[in-house]
Amino acid sequence: MAQVITDRRDIDFILYEQLDTEALLKEKKYGAFTRKTLDLIINEARSFALKELLPICAEGDRQGVTFDNNEVKVPACFHRAHELYLEGEWTSLTEPVELGGQGLPPSVARAVAEYMVGANYTCVNYANFGHGTGKMIDLFGTEEQKRLFVKKLYTAEWSGGMLLTESDAGSDVGALTAEAVKNDDGTYSITGSKIFITNGEHDLSENIISPVLARVKGAPEGTKGISIFIVPKYWVNPDGSLGDRNDIYCTGIEEKMGIHGSACCTMTMGSKGQCRGMLLGEENQGMKIMFHMMNEARLGVGFQAFVHGSVAYQYALNYARERIQGKDMTAGKDSPSVPIIRHPDVRRMLMWMKSYVEGMRSFIYYTESLFAKADLASTDEERKRLKGLIGLYTPLIKAFSAQRGFDITVQAMQVYGGAGYCKEYPVEQQLRDCKIASIYEGTDGIQAMDLLGRKIVMDGGKAFGDFLKEIQAVVDTAKQKEGLADLAGQVEAAAGRLGQVATALGKTIMSPDVKQAFAHAFPFLEAMGDVIMAWMRLWRANVAVDAIAKGVKAKDEAFYRGQIKTSEFFIQTVLPCTLGKMASIEQMSNAAVEMDEAWFGN
Repeated sequence: MAQVITDRRDIDFILYEQLDTEALLKEKKYGAFTRKTLDLIINEARSFALKELLPICAEGDRQGVTFDNNEVKVPACFHRAHELYLEGEWTSLTEPVELGGQGLPPSVARAVAEYMVGANYTCVNYANFGHGTGKMIDLFGTEEQKRLFVKKLYTAEWSGGMLLTESDAGSDVGALTAEAVKNDDGTYSITGSKIFITNGEHDLSENIISPVLARVKGAPEGTKGISIFIVPKYWVNPDGSLGDRNDIYCTGIEEKMGIHGSACCTMTMGSKGQCRGMLLGEENQGMKIMFHMMNEARLGVGFQAFVHGSVAYQYALNYARERIQGKDMTAGKDSPSVPIIRHPDVRRMLMWMKSYVEGMRSFIYYTESLFAKADLASTDEERKRLKGLIGLYTPLIKAFSAQRGFDITVQAMQVYGGAGYCKEYPVEQQLRDCKIASIYEGTDGIQAMDLLGRKIVMDGGKAFGDFLKEIQAVVDTAKQKEGLADLAGQVEAAAGRLGQVATALGKTIMSPDVKQAFAHAFPFLEAMGDVIMAWMRLWRANVAVDAIAKGVKAKDEAFYRGQIKTSEFFIQTVLPCTLGKMASIEQMSNAAVEMDEAWFGN
């Protein structure tokens, strides 16, 4: 099982052939890197993941977390790997070196993360989770707050969290009841409880810094009156040393379907009247600030789901090559049994998984590359265009990857048959661990509503128009390639149809039938995701055709031929089903909205 976690050849294909990451290295910001140094970093990540993280993945799942007297203990096997992860400076890879980062291009950081997350998501998440907290403080904090917290969060010397959800304020954040009262010294006294808090309490860090959403007493109702506060587990003195224990405690943990090594906590603040927090930014600006963390988290969740799918596919592929069962259906009755990869339906499942895994990898890495391009853009107009695309793609990466990542783990289990349903084999854990991705950081339905109600129409639909132009550029190139003209035409037609459906939904949103439109928001998100997969597959085929034309070694030719054939499979067998989904949306059935609640049953 040479690959186990991911496909290094495919990562290199995206970084250096599809996205031309080496061109970034000519920029001053990334001038310290060469392709050789990037490869060495990725190689070291693979080595660390295989040696330290993967061997404790199943063990951590079996051990889980424990809770006693307000304290949470992570699986014992996580401690050594966590310490080594921090020593290796694997956290905050894209941040500046002076703040404890590596200054890597975002797409390369994703390549590193494929190995780390794929080997043991729950373990590395304790170290990685504080990055979003540090980023918020870096962007919106005072100079004093930055000095005290940012580097320690970026390096994971201190952990970070995110305290949003309450029992009666989940997706409706504006309904929260946590309250803050300003003190004479400028701090705030905070009271309230939060649920489903990832890494809210654990024993891997001496301090945990939690951003907390709360309403300052007397502030407006709803999201307009929400502020955000930095609430440390231990108060931090002006010299950076730890002070008194703050009045924020874990009062319980959840027993979950998956990610058993991850602490999912209920956190209570101010039960003794002594919880203090520091205002981050200005009062009533909490949601604006929190969305910086949320958008990073949503991209991370989509990436997590993709990685679970990638790992499951690698396991299923190896199993299909090794599992001997049944005869080749075209061979004689006395022929020997063959590996199940020889059977047509197994090959169909593997092709389906491969097409989505590689398509999502391209889409995620491509989106990450836009962050670097936006940062380096020479004009405000170009920077705005790139940021518009990132905004458009964010709910898609989160929700579409969450859905298809889980679907891939299901198909991988199917390849294994009964063995895959047993804990003895790894795909069972991948399936359980992946499911949460469609739920937390905003359910996939919420992401679909965001896509349809905000992202498609923002700035007069400019980002969506730019997205269609990106597809057309790849289509125009493919039309000139031998053997790709027909595939290009099918992708072009699908993109055009997607534009028509978006227009129809947009008109319905502006009418009294707005609920009718949103009843089709998630099917639209799935359809748009499939069109993006077709775009990525056609782009891959373009690169592969050019590579073959130049002449390549036999092993590389097999890889490129596989790219072309997988693109053919997706565009000819999956995309037609997507067109059917778009036809369904265009009918704009109102059945779900008109259905009387009593008709659903008892």
